[in-house]
Amino acid sequence: MSAVLNCNISFIGGGNMAQALIGGLIARGLPPTRITVSDPVEQVRDLLKEKDVHVTEDNLAAIAQADIVVFAVKPQVLAQVLRPLYGQFDDKLLISIVAGAEIATISELLGTERVVRVMPNTPALVQTGAHGLYATKQVNSTDRELASQVLAATGLTIWVNSEAQIDAVTAVSGSGPAYFFYLMESMIRAGKNLGLDEKVATALTLQTALGAAQMAITSSNTPAELRKNVTSPNGTTQAAIEVFDHAQISQNIQAALAAAKTRSQELAQELSDSI
Repeated sequence: MSAVLNCNISFIGGGNMAQALIGGLIARGLPPTRITVSDPVEQVRDLLKEKDVHVTEDNLAAIAQADIVVFAVKPQVLAQVLRPLYGQFDDKLLISIVAGAEIATISELLGTERVVRVMPNTPALVQTGAHGLYATKQVNSTDRELASQVLAATGLTIWVNSEAQIDAVTAVSGSGPAYFFYLMESMIRAGKNLGLDEKVATALTLQTALGAAQMAITSSNTPAELRKNVTSPNGTTQAAIEVFDHAQISQNIQAALAAAKTRSQELAQELSDSI
């Protein structure tokens, strides 16, 4: 983490994900005075001022002294935000967390190939994110390490071997939190239907999800092995799993993630075509 602590980092866009990264970097020791955020919304700038970072609504001014620039804007405004910045990045590393924005698109808009593309996820808001990263060969090992350090401030960083794999990352971890929330919703609803108070059903569900995840992370066993270990023959867990299997839950999950990947590819193409 030491290298990034000596960098000036600018954020174009100060929304939730940018704020998560800023909070994580400050917690890791980056002085707030090394951070500049540009955002057009006054309320966002006022909120960020409380972190003692520099704020502005002038993107050019924001990047002037930056070593690293993080783009965290909505895809639909990407072109109008980036075009005025063309040619300003000869000495800067760019990190994009813009959904669907391919490196070729960003490079064309800015005139540089020193770009790292990231697919983050929302648990970054509580420093437990899972981030997929990709860069072309034009990004050297030093820049890759800097990008890893920026994202590691809010969670796990995983480099993928091709940009096409970012669509798979989107399907697994980018959209993944919603799948677990969906399961939690269903378990809480089922608990209520079985006679539990909603608060009790919620508390039990959330703690069980947390405990299961922690077991899977710390155990040397695979998730499949852990499941089998708690599934006694003819027991209650087996009765539930048999219902899942009869409903082809595993196959449906695979189909759902495939649909998410396809939609990620479509959105990237739509964004590219619109620029």
